[in-house]
Amino acid sequence: MVTMTSTSRLDAEIAARLKRSPDGLLPAIAQQYDTGEVLMLGWMDDEALHRTLTTGRCTYWSRSRREYWVKGDTSGHFQWVKSVALDCDADTVLVKVDQVGAACHTGARTCFDTDVLLKDGGSDGSATDQ
Repeated sequence: MVTMTSTSRLDAEIAARLKRSPDGLLPAIAQQYDTGEVLMLGWMDDEALHRTLTTGRCTYWSRSRREYWVKGDTSGHFQWVKSVALDCDADTVLVKVDQVGAACHTGARTCFDTDVLLKDGGSDGSATDQ
């Protein structure tokens, strides 16, 4: 377990719905609210989600540093929260944000623009499910 403690201030009804990974985390997708651009994926535990819901700024759990971080506090690249939603399984959070500056730690606007594996459904667009 990462930091899940009984001291989390997340609303009990929301907390009861969440399906967390074994380490107590949920993937949190950050998306630009007005364009739909997918910016990044971070991780949240109950406390990070609570902080995100109540402060208007995205708070994540850093798995490498083992601490909370608020997007923009050190980089100046803020994520201002516009809406927060759970997916149908309650195991992923979608945070629509107004991104100021780069979302990626590399300085890129998005974490998903440098290694495109497939574009426009393939070469001839005739792929079908089998």
